[in-house]
Amino acid sequence: MDQDYATLLGSCPVPFQGATEVLLGHGSGGKLTADLIERLFLPAFQNPYLAKLDDQAVLELQGMRLAFTTDAFVVTPIFFPGGDIGRLAVNGTVNDLAMSGARPLYVSAAFILEEGLWLADLERIVRSMQEACATAGVMLVTGDTKVVNRGSGDKVFITTSGIGIIEHALTIAVDGAQVGDRIILSGTIADHGMAVMSKREGLEFETEIVSDTVALNSLVASMLEGSAAIHCLRDPTRGGVATTLHEIARRSQVGIVLEEQCIPIREEVKGACELLGIDPLYVANEGKLVAIVGREAAEQIVERMRGHRDGQAARIIGEIVADHPGMVVMRTGIGGSRIIELPMGEQLPRIC
Repeated sequence: MDQDYATLLGSCPVPFQGATEVLLGHGSGGKLTADLIERLFLPAFQNPYLAKLDDQAVLELQGMRLAFTTDAFVVTPIFFPGGDIGRLAVNGTVNDLAMSGARPLYVSAAFILEEGLWLADLERIVRSMQEACATAGVMLVTGDTKVVNRGSGDKVFITTSGIGIIEHALTIAVDGAQVGDRIILSGTIADHGMAVMSKREGLEFETEIVSDTVALNSLVASMLEGSAAIHCLRDPTRGGVATTLHEIARRSQVGIVLEEQCIPIREEVKGACELLGIDPLYVANEGKLVAIVGREAAEQIVERMRGHRDGQAARIIGEIVADHPGMVVMRTGIGGSRIIELPMGEQLPRIC
């Protein structure tokens, strides 16, 4: 093992596992989330589908492969530059299906409304969801509505589920990364999280930060048409790119090396992160994907992604290695290396 990496690995902190009540950090996608899932949910509902810990379950049904997913959205504020909780809910569900290579077909939505929510705001959210469904090519086919007392919620929470069909023979999963693979990022990072945070905190910049929320199924379909060397797809939402890569490294039992200078970030987003003391690698994205692909096909896949409206800034940001399995290391712009750790708690709560 490289001496620099060995030195870095020796400095890893011990995960905190002493919580006796639910904390905001349990929803971060980081160490506390993983601990909650592994200690509570997996033992209670153990089965081969859940154990894979993908963003969706891939189910065999009468000779067909179906992808099924569910998600909840609690973002505040409910309206932010570039989107709202409704658009986020549809796109997030579509993207979880697309990360298995599925063609999304149907979604459901359950609304938990707080007494006092303006009907005009609810109408705006529903209209946004309608537009997002039309853009993604899915139908919202069932749903539910509940109302809670004033002060018992936060305007509106939305829970969605989705079903899609997998029409290819590939197995695209979080444990599919192989040594030698290249890591592709479809575009700039941290746009969504910082758009929400700037609105929440009343921050103003010369250029407005806009959420990247978009349905990625069209981009994924284009990638699959061009290559069969796609081993893993993930959308780096909660916990950002760093947490997503940790999940891949851990589940595939490989090491990951990133190149800091290759990771794209807008200047206004970088400035906002510096102002708030936040590492953009851990900030949520809602319109980007991470692809782990075969080395020989990587450049071809990048070129194909750049020809699509949602992948114009795609680039290779790192590689899969045999050293330090389960760990993510980044080569910095000044020639050093640092471990990208799994976050303990929540940097930016209520982002998605």
